[in-house]
Amino acid sequence: MREKETKVLIDQKEFYKNLTRLALPIMLQSLMLAAVAAGDALMLGKIAQDEMTAVSLATQIQFVQNMFLGAITAAGAILGAQYWGKGDRQTLEDIFNMILRFCGIISILFFLACELMPGQLMHIFASDTSLIAIGSSYLRIAGWSYLLTGISQCYLTMMKVSDHVKPGAVISSCAVVLNITLNAVFIFGLLGAPRMQAKGAALATTISRIVELSLCIAVSSQSSYIHPVFGRFLQQAKQLKADFLRQCLPLLGGSLCWGIGFTSYTAIMGHMGADAAAANSVAAVVRDLICCMCNGIGSAAGIIVGNELGAGRLSLGKAYGIKLKNISYGIGFMSTALVLAVTPFILHMVILTDQAQQYLTGMMVIMAFYMIGRCINTVTINGVLDGGGDTIFDLYSLIVCMWFIAIPLALIGAFVLHWSPLAVYACTCLDEVGKIPWVMARFRKYKWVQDLTR
Repeated sequence: MREKETKVLIDQKEFYKNLTRLALPIMLQSLMLAAVAAGDALMLGKIAQDEMTAVSLATQIQFVQNMFLGAITAAGAILGAQYWGKGDRQTLEDIFNMILRFCGIISILFFLACELMPGQLMHIFASDTSLIAIGSSYLRIAGWSYLLTGISQCYLTMMKVSDHVKPGAVISSCAVVLNITLNAVFIFGLLGAPRMQAKGAALATTISRIVELSLCIAVSSQSSYIHPVFGRFLQQAKQLKADFLRQCLPLLGGSLCWGIGFTSYTAIMGHMGADAAAANSVAAVVRDLICCMCNGIGSAAGIIVGNELGAGRLSLGKAYGIKLKNISYGIGFMSTALVLAVTPFILHMVILTDQAQQYLTGMMVIMAFYMIGRCINTVTINGVLDGGGDTIFDLYSLIVCMWFIAIPLALIGAFVLHWSPLAVYACTCLDEVGKIPWVMARFRKYKWVQDLTR
């Protein structure tokens, strides 16, 4: 079936209503989470450049953890969306149990690493002793929040795929508002609290995670919500587990390739000097904030396509996927314009050296072009393709474009050819833009148009 033939199947009003209903809360949730990092950077940036940079580098540990958690919950969301479209509540409960087990193990491992070897973790990202000391003190406190994150993400994922996306977004938003408020209190020592600087940011994060998990458990206890069934928590349906692993393992491979690759970018920039590291830290915060739009559309795309495919309406699911792929181009160009528009404001919001400001200006211009590829690929790969179970392609594309091209170029440029930080930063942005033609070719094979339920 060609694209022009599938378009007639779409009720445009119903499509946009459904997309808005799902995407807006997820965008808000993504924006709120990115706002925490932005709040940390802005508040710590008002105190000292080293405090801001050290925390930005330290949070790369959580970024890596989120790659594991993201793969597990994404696999649960792919199957969950299709089984919700089919109306199979019991299988959804079994999926919830399964992702809780896996995420719990990952969270414990990262918690122990942060408590027992924070200095060694910081050495991966920086060589400056001051940055390592500040980052280590941050991780010892923030590690407790990493213990809780995996559990709360499982609850939020089940809310998202079972038509409770708004309550999930409200819970995340409340936790973020609390986090930002407590950031101000503990970083600056307001309301009689001690002035803890980087440690204050870690404490604020931990308290907000406790509140978030408590709200998730309380809200999900209602009968209309999907919640874990502890009576069969350790039971594993072999076929369901096999289906889950078939989705999860490629997602995990892709997440690790992408996450470790992004962490490698941060480590490379971190070893190019404090000014380059500081500029990269601010640019990363801006990038994460602006990516909230494509993250929301991408997550909604996976749910919309998955619901239709799971219900057996393959033609409609295909038509929705084509529509969403086309929308991704508009989002990409909008994001490019937004990056350029906010650049002058960003330069005046943080305290940086003159050299770091020059680096940041150049990085923002480079990032503007990067956003086109980032938005198209997020919606098409992580939304449409994953929603139909075509999860292996993301792994292939990341291995080739990131690990065989972008990372080697950045390493050679930084440590062999001694390029400027801006040239190295441009190398780290090549992967998303370069793989657009490959992504479109894969999309048009329509391997993602499949019903995964049994």
